[in-house]
Amino acid sequence: MKIAAIEVYGYELTYAHGEYVMSQGRAAQSQASTLVRIRTDEGLEGWGESSTLGGTYLPAFAEGTREGIRVMAPALLGLDPTNISTVHRLMDSVLLGQNSSKSAIDIACWDILGKVATLPISSLLGGVTQEDFPLYEAVPLASPDEMVDFVKKRGAVGINRFQVKVGNDPFEDAERTRAVAAACPDDAVIVADSNGGWNLQAGIIAVRELAGLNVYVEQPCRDTADCAIVQKMSSLPLVMDESVVNSAELYRAKYEAGAGSVNIKLARVGGITAALRMRSLAQDLGMTICIEDVWGGDVTTAAVSHVAASTRPDALLHASFFNDWTNEHIAGHAPRSKQGRGKAPTAPGLGISVDVSALGKPLFEVAR
Repeated sequence: MKIAAIEVYGYELTYAHGEYVMSQGRAAQSQASTLVRIRTDEGLEGWGESSTLGGTYLPAFAEGTREGIRVMAPALLGLDPTNISTVHRLMDSVLLGQNSSKSAIDIACWDILGKVATLPISSLLGGVTQEDFPLYEAVPLASPDEMVDFVKKRGAVGINRFQVKVGNDPFEDAERTRAVAAACPDDAVIVADSNGGWNLQAGIIAVRELAGLNVYVEQPCRDTADCAIVQKMSSLPLVMDESVVNSAELYRAKYEAGAGSVNIKLARVGGITAALRMRSLAQDLGMTICIEDVWGGDVTTAAVSHVAASTRPDALLHASFFNDWTNEHIAGHAPRSKQGRGKAPTAPGLGISVDVSALGKPLFEVAR
């Protein structure tokens, strides 16, 4: 089997709850997402997706993701898409980094591999270890009352794990977090996520103000070294995210910053392949893991679901289903959550069917 063509589509994902707001003024009502369809000479096809959450969340942006795929695609034509190690070797020989671009291609190759094997991706990742798993939702940064209202509305449909967006004024952030914690049941999981928005001094103040709450603190500062300093001043469990882009940074997160948990986002690390490698390391290191992506729709959600479903139950903190957060559904809103929990599809590959007619013409195609 050989890759015969790579098509790239773009579409807009609007946020289901109005405006998504993070620290330092980062806010949007919609995000651009990139879809990849890999077609083979034997008639099989695979789908992948990558979204960057704007251009200020990570050093990646939608146009760059698409251009990266355009640059790598000619080198991939004629390769066996089920030989994913070779696909990555060729991608790495063309571009250094560019994990957002590589993630979409990687996911599409896994989709094809699953279809060839007539198995869901979760089976290829070691098998399903939990039929369903807990999901979290982010609480956009707003006034304490608005954030409490959001939590109550989402709690009514079964969500019991919340990532509270903070990272501005540390005193106001503590007020936001205390309000949300007071509004949640005792068994709720609450993460105060700065998205690297605090500087070192603000992060130190924030963990002092949050002391005594039953919450996690996530990525207080942009750099791992600063997060380590903040954690030395804190009694709260630390989750690391944005700065953990490879295995070396994962070790730094645990042994230098003292993190007990890590978020593994597919597009941040380069797809399912890299996420699987980092997941195994995190499990061996005794860390808990959030499996998710940067942003996305049905294709992203399906990819995340397979990695989450095959993660050890004791190691999985939770996952995210971004197609619950967005309005557009190109695969019939599948997979779909139920009462705050997610499942992986059981059909081969990603296990979903993409409606190509809903996408319009591709932005570009590279073919043999």
